[in-house]
Amino acid sequence: MSRALTTPVPSMVAGVDTHTDTHALAILTAQGGIVFTGVFAADEHGYANLINRINDTGNVGTVGVEGTNSYGAGLTRALKAAGYEVKEVLRPTRQVRRLQGKSDALDAVEAARTVLSNHGIAIA
Repeated sequence: MSRALTTPVPSMVAGVDTHTDTHALAILTAQGGIVFTGVFAADEHGYANLINRINDTGNVGTVGVEGTNSYGAGLTRALKAAGYEVKEVLRPTRQVRRLQGKSDALDAVEAARTVLSNHGIAIA
């Protein structure tokens, strides 16, 4: 007799590029397709809005956050309290950022893709 799964397998990941005043969020499918990008305030109200967006978008399992012990510390605490697995995403080198272009949305997408690749991450 097979046992049914009670918890759905996560089908998406999220990435966050953190800054002093704002955090950029990207949500990707497990195959790397971009589902959502947006910017939220770096305060408790913004954290709640960001988490609500993740909840509303779908079944996100892991959130990759740049700067979990600096600009992203408050968001990391809020995400963990909401039940998300949070991974520290190491910032790419300046050379890589220059070659790929620079924007907060692109950095958030790259953070999510780093989670998907399981390279360049650490436990937050």
